[in-house]
Amino acid sequence: MTSQPVAAFSAAPATTFIVNVIHVHPGKQEEAFAIIQDVVHYVAERKEGFLWSNLAKSSDGLTVVNIEAIQSADNVGEFFSDPVFVEKFKRLDEVSSSEFHTYTIGDLVLPKFERGA
Repeated sequence: MTSQPVAAFSAAPATTFIVNVIHVHPGKQEEAFAIIQDVVHYVAERKEGFLWSNLAKSSDGLTVVNIEAIQSADNVGEFFSDPVFVEKFKRLDEVSSSEFHTYTIGDLVLPKFERGA
């Protein structure tokens, strides 16, 4: 029996986010995307602290972004203590420069109007 993954927002979220901004070398956007995709799928399959990720490529071909929800900032240390994760993540250095920061939601803004009304 497999459980269904749950990804959701609540009115009072306590979710922690990692935002990776990957500045790709010229012509390397697809390769950078494939590398971070491999990293994220690795984490999603093995780390309980992982909640979900949204991977995106900029339309100008210059960046890739990973917005990833995790249970707590402590999960970052857990991920980087995994030598396979570290090796996968280091591959980004070949095709980009990147940075990531950890964020905690301070305000979740949802539409205030009724849709379809």
